[in-house]
Amino acid sequence: MKRIIAATVVLASLTGPGFAQQEKDDDPIMLEQKQKKLEAEAVDKRYKSTLDKTRQNTTATRADPWSNLRGADDSKTKR
Repeated sequence: MKRIIAATVVLASLTGPGFAQQEKDDDPIMLEQKQKKLEAEAVDKRYKSTLDKTRQNTTATRADPWSNLRGADDSKTKR
């Protein structure tokens, strides 16, 4: 019985440091890195959505910005 109790105490004392070395979220550097990663992902997501919006708004037809300043007899073709 004493051997079992002694083995349990030794085993518990050896496994204690193993649990202490587990990754913790309380580390300020780790929290800062996670925050930067989340911000970078958010910026990337906004960038991609903006690109998608601008691609959807493009039109295939060409507009002539000077069309209302030309006279009725002026044409675009060479003479």
